[in-house]
Amino acid sequence: MPYAVTVVFDIKPGQMEAFMPHILENARSSMRDEPGCRQFDVCTDPELPDTVFLYELYDDLAAFEAHQTMPHYAACGPKIADLVANKTLKTYARVDR
Repeated sequence: MPYAVTVVFDIKPGQMEAFMPHILENARSSMRDEPGCRQFDVCTDPELPDTVFLYELYDDLAAFEAHQTMPHYAACGPKIADLVANKTLKTYARVDR
């Protein structure tokens, strides 16, 4: 059953330029290296200049858990930790129609 993940990052003022290359590399690596990762979108809103929204779609919960063990995921965390003021992660399982 498909498993969706949303993440909202509130970036510290003036840190967006430093943050974006790391999260974009994480997204590219996830799509390239993880067979269970179907989608990984990095989104911004010009009206919210210090906010980044991620939409990730995985085959199932196990694929998301595998994502969290990947080297690119582990490498990204320490690189962005000091750039982020707040992070909100939510997960959703698709309801069968």
